[in-house]
Amino acid sequence: MLDLYLLNLVVTLGMFAVLIFRAWIEQKHYRMMWQELEWRRTYQTMGRLLKAEKDLFSKVEGGDELYQMLCEIFKVNENRKG
Repeated sequence: MLDLYLLNLVVTLGMFAVLIFRAWIEQKHYRMMWQELEWRRTYQTMGRLLKAEKDLFSKVEGGDELYQMLCEIFKVNENRKG
């Protein structure tokens, strides 16, 4: 009978270890997705800002090149509205 209890304890501890490992992996994925969402929000904000201030860049010498470079960095699509 003692062997049955020990086997039950070992199985329970093993399941607990697996659950902890899965929770750790899920937390890593959650952090990664959250960072990606923050970057996407930053890109959208910078895209709106760049589009709104496009005429400001054109007034400065070399501003058009700077504007194009910033659009490439922040993945701003000129043809898309928003």
